[in-house]
Amino acid sequence: MEILMAASVPKPSLLPQISHRNQKCPRPLLLNCSRNTGESNGLSRAPLPRELGSPNSEVHQKNLKYIDAVKKEKPNDIWQLFKEAQQNIMYLNKQRLLAMEELDRVKNERNSLLDRVEQLEMKQNTNGGTGKLTISSELLLRIDSLVLNGVIGSTEASDLRRLVMDSRDGSADDLNDLIYKSDAEFLAKLRQFSNKSKKNGFHIIHISTEMSPVVSVGSLASYVTGLSCALQRKGNLVEVILPKYALLNLSEVQGLREVESQFYSFFDGQLHGNRIWTGTVYGIGVTFIEPVYYSSFFSQEKVYGYSNDFERFMYFSRAALDYLVKTGKQPDVLHIHNWHTSIVGPLFWDVFVNQGFEGTRILLTCQGFDSQCLEQPEKLALCGLDPSRLFQPDRLQDNNKSHLVNILKAGVVYSNKVIIMSSLQTKGQIISALGHGLEPTLTIHKEKLVISPCGIDKSTWDPSSDKFLPQSYSADDMKGKSLCKVALQHRLDLPEGAVKILVGCIYSSILDGELEKLKTLVWMASRRGAQFILIGSSQTPGMKKAFELFQEEVKDENVKFIDAYDEELSHLIIAGSDILLCPSFDDPLHQVPLKAIKYGTAPVAVDFADDSRFRHSGDNNAARTKFSQYINSTFANMSLVQAIDEILIKFLYLQKNNPSQWNKRIKDAMEKDFSWDSECADVHVSAYASVKCL
Repeated sequence: MEILMAASVPKPSLLPQISHRNQKCPRPLLLNCSRNTGESNGLSRAPLPRELGSPNSEVHQKNLKYIDAVKKEKPNDIWQLFKEAQQNIMYLNKQRLLAMEELDRVKNERNSLLDRVEQLEMKQNTNGGTGKLTISSELLLRIDSLVLNGVIGSTEASDLRRLVMDSRDGSADDLNDLIYKSDAEFLAKLRQFSNKSKKNGFHIIHISTEMSPVVSVGSLASYVTGLSCALQRKGNLVEVILPKYALLNLSEVQGLREVESQFYSFFDGQLHGNRIWTGTVYGIGVTFIEPVYYSSFFSQEKVYGYSNDFERFMYFSRAALDYLVKTGKQPDVLHIHNWHTSIVGPLFWDVFVNQGFEGTRILLTCQGFDSQCLEQPEKLALCGLDPSRLFQPDRLQDNNKSHLVNILKAGVVYSNKVIIMSSLQTKGQIISALGHGLEPTLTIHKEKLVISPCGIDKSTWDPSSDKFLPQSYSADDMKGKSLCKVALQHRLDLPEGAVKILVGCIYSSILDGELEKLKTLVWMASRRGAQFILIGSSQTPGMKKAFELFQEEVKDENVKFIDAYDEELSHLIIAGSDILLCPSFDDPLHQVPLKAIKYGTAPVAVDFADDSRFRHSGDNNAARTKFSQYINSTFANMSLVQAIDEILIKFLYLQKNNPSQWNKRIKDAMEKDFSWDSECADVHVSAYASVKCL
């Protein structure tokens, strides 16, 4: 700080000095105190005439004039000095303020950089070896480039990939320098590595339309990224192939570069060129396919919602398979998603299986069956399929509209395994009630159906390391949660107090019927003295207006509405709330129940009665996911009123220094692991192992 002040504040000017121009110092004035004419000594007598005319009298007069001049000049000089001193003080104060502002700016920049470094270090530590995985992914993408440029053949490329995969845990450090070498040096050095170890894990390639944070629309994006990172942490090699949309967020893509040569894929009776871009996201190798002739397919402002969506994603699916053939990749599993890449299934078995994919199997993931894509059968020929062969009841013909083909059905029929993402429902419930017309197909293929819960990213959602919280906390030390609650109340101008029950609700879209139920819960909670916070983003003008009217109706200082999603505030709401209202416990998009449990906040269903229809089905407990078993035995059987009463009892116990049953339940919840690395990853690894045995 001293250095900054010295550099920022100039030295004040010296104070002006009093000077009398060309004046000699006068002789001292002597007073004659002796008696002269016999009169007593005095200074008040009038001068004698002879004295006024004497030389000494003239000197005396000059001295008197000088004294008068000095008396007149001295006040003016003092006032001038005072004014200049004031100006100097004001100047110094101004410079001091500027220096303090500059110091604050430097401190803020420093803190921002430290936060960024801490965030990157935390992500690095949590991902457990992401650096080595990134190196391996970049090496594999470099090998793809050599194949596309014709430097090496597909057979040698396959051997080199296996070498890189097998050396990930051992000699990855020896391969670090290869990334920066020329193609000739890279290839020569790689060929020198001859010691090969036994293969560990699976090689999985996702052919997907979303991946967080590169392109996110729904729950698929976080699923692909979260699962891929978890699988790599368990020793598997994962890659992702995506369309190169114009709206990609490339900020988290490391080493993004365009491969120099194009490759060609089949569509509508001829070959078309494509540009290839490669990079890594959180250590996952990512390949982007950009059509040249059909450049308009992925240059729009949205990912989905166009009349030619089937043609767009059929082109991408065929191009992804042509790319794998060109590069000579032979993954253990091709992982496809929803209807958008389901056409890969029949393409793989009817066209590509004998082009080096004899050991590869197909796995389909469905986020739900509500979107299936029905099309005219003749359009299948665009990607090289035979419509007459596939347009049959046991293949692609739709179960209800028999003149159309069902693309999601194609994925179910032609995949070796189908994983349905659902944290709450069982296989039996989905087949019987949630198939959206695919129930007969799901029944026929029920043996290949597997249910998997979603997960949360534990590097982002963990109260012990959450950078958005004013104070971290854990199941063993819950003091920070009370501080988060007070900080939340202060930020939203709510009456502060740790004993106030705080209910949070994070929503994205709410139907009219759900809004009425939510209103009832707000009134109910406020009458019991609870505080209420609703945060979200009204997607439609009608919903926005409805919430504005609701807010006007309430007019309660204990109820706050925030009609704009805020990432930092959402972390604080989840941490600071006692209860978190959830539109559903099966929430693959926002995963609010999973986050609430991790942060020691009780998840309570908005529609308690409606949610119970799945809790009391005839399926046994073994058919449920671990999350479903846990939530059904704890918070799923609790209404908002019951939760508030439980917390009130907890406060009474705290006053008696006696831990309540509620505290034990919350602590037990926080110690559960519902991240991507837990049950979700285990289900997928088991499914991969199962299809490889077919």
